[in-house]
Amino acid sequence: MSGIMGIYYLDSRHVLQEDLVRMVEILTHRGPDGADIRIEGSVGFGHRMLWTTPESLLEKLPLVNQTGNLVITCDARIDNRDELLSQLHFNNCPPDKITDSQLILAAYERWGEQFPEHLLGDFAFAIWDKQKQILFCARDHMGVKPFYYHYQAGRIFAFGSEIKALLCLQEVPHQLNEVKIGDYLAANLQDKSNTLYQDILRLPPACSLTVSAKGIQLKSYWTLDSKRELRLNSDEEYAEALREIFAEAVRCRLRSAFTVGSHLSGGLDSSSITCMARQLLIQEGKNRSLHTFSNIFDAVPESDERFFIEAVIAQGDIIPHYVHADEMGPLSNLEEIFRYQDEVISAPTHFLAWQLNDAAHKTGVRVVLDGFDGDNTISHGDGYFAELANQRQWATFAVEAEALRELVGTSPLNILRYYGLTYLEQLARQWKWVAFVRQINQILKHFDVSRRQIFLRHGLKPLLAPFVLKVWHFLRGHNQPESSAKTIINPTFAKRIGLEKRVQTFENLSSQPLTERETHCRDLTSGILTQALEISDHYAAAFGLEVRHPFMDKRLLEFCLSLPAEQKLRLGWSRLVMRRAMKNILPEEVQWRRGKSDMSPTFDYGLLTLNRQVLDQVMLNHSETIETYVNTKFLLTAYERLISKSEVNSPQDLLSAWMGAMLALGLHYTKLYRAELFVKS
Repeated sequence: MSGIMGIYYLDSRHVLQEDLVRMVEILTHRGPDGADIRIEGSVGFGHRMLWTTPESLLEKLPLVNQTGNLVITCDARIDNRDELLSQLHFNNCPPDKITDSQLILAAYERWGEQFPEHLLGDFAFAIWDKQKQILFCARDHMGVKPFYYHYQAGRIFAFGSEIKALLCLQEVPHQLNEVKIGDYLAANLQDKSNTLYQDILRLPPACSLTVSAKGIQLKSYWTLDSKRELRLNSDEEYAEALREIFAEAVRCRLRSAFTVGSHLSGGLDSSSITCMARQLLIQEGKNRSLHTFSNIFDAVPESDERFFIEAVIAQGDIIPHYVHADEMGPLSNLEEIFRYQDEVISAPTHFLAWQLNDAAHKTGVRVVLDGFDGDNTISHGDGYFAELANQRQWATFAVEAEALRELVGTSPLNILRYYGLTYLEQLARQWKWVAFVRQINQILKHFDVSRRQIFLRHGLKPLLAPFVLKVWHFLRGHNQPESSAKTIINPTFAKRIGLEKRVQTFENLSSQPLTERETHCRDLTSGILTQALEISDHYAAAFGLEVRHPFMDKRLLEFCLSLPAEQKLRLGWSRLVMRRAMKNILPEEVQWRRGKSDMSPTFDYGLLTLNRQVLDQVMLNHSETIETYVNTKFLLTAYERLISKSEVNSPQDLLSAWMGAMLALGLHYTKLYRAELFVKS
């Protein structure tokens, strides 16, 4: 983790040193090991250095190639170094003396603007090609490394690892992007480009950007292939193949000149990373112990996973550290957090990572492994039910649904309604009534459901026009249809920005998944991942850390997506191939645990007990500041229900109160820090 920034004046103005220095200084926290700038007329680059890999100790950025035609600034860890070194020429220079930035520049010289497809790892960089007079930028496959930019045609292109690096420039306006606020309130987190600021964008993952006097061009250099399917001979072969790829993903992320740590929650994902990292470090024989950082919950035992955490630690060669996560809530310490986080926070459990990183920093760790989104990378296999329904395999559907009930208590009828009966609705919309009736007959062989109810709800109802549907609801006694007054969003605001249509547009971007692989691919390409990874990066940068995500490895993603559905879900066991692959690596009690602890009690306790005073102050004194965006009547009613002892708190009320409070505080603190930047500039 380092910090990059730069300015390119398209109108040929010269970059002022003081502007670039200001950008470098505002990102001091991203690089305590040095800073430098380079200006070449209308182009200027800056860099903040955080040493992590052995090669980074030799790195000098911004870097100019030998001919002087190329300049690069980058935040990168390149994982396929050996492969690139065999294809590129470095005049017999020892491999351990070649930095990742040198590899990137050499790859650009060899393959031109197509070269990002040859890279593995996490990276964000900008290259100034003096000969071609273009600025070439790229971001890694999943967006682990952040890249924000501002562009005015014919005038300026500026970029940085964080938004604040752009806001300190006088040319960059500070106008809020109301569409982003609407997305936040509607939980529409699919946009991979927009930010809280009208004229600042994020470079989407797996994309490159070419800027010249002629304009700007955005290209995608990689996409997941949802059609490719891997076929091996046995369950054991699938497990062995996964184990090898997963081990390599972890091994690449252990490359460090400093102590390495791991976030250990006790779940399957973080435990797999920790145990694999432990094993690899032992094999290295370099006497490198792994530090683990785990949240524990004395005040909220429902969320505590100490039993599983200690099972991992008991394997030895681990130095454990524990953080009392129930001493901080979702609204705690926001004044400090928003000095590093430039946008309103969309993750209710964001505070859990903040404390872990604080503990890692105090221990002297610089690199932390994290099990982020192993759920989606391996996949629980939920889409298998939709696949079985579309293939009309109702007997197998029933067996899997019953197995899931026995393991985790999920109702087979609920699974049928959610995954199976939607297939009937598709038949009804296509007027395929013969097939519709046949499938009902098959379903009734395996499930005790009403033929009449299936026909009415999943045959007739999908065909009704909205007006007729309202009449039908009225006749059935549902004469209070959902209205705009029953949402946290101000209806006037929603209408003004076209929020409903926008949400529908994102929902309709991909067709209804027909297979588990299509469902899996949709989840892996969600915009939610991009924003979550950016929060993870900013929360690590605040403590001088680099967070690394083995489950975001391109090779691992492609492999897992190619797996047959039954390798992900069989007889009720989700992520089955991962459980098999971790045999003799994970403790059995973790390998075969059926679920995970519920974090919602921790959220409830943090919001209503630890953060009660903050919540009260926002609701009583600051709700008017967000009434442009928020239905404050709805918000205050939800808040009143929460603080009333006469009713059980509903998840919807808790979420509404948190979203309203977070928006109010987020806008307050970002405005405050924008004002500070304006004064400094």
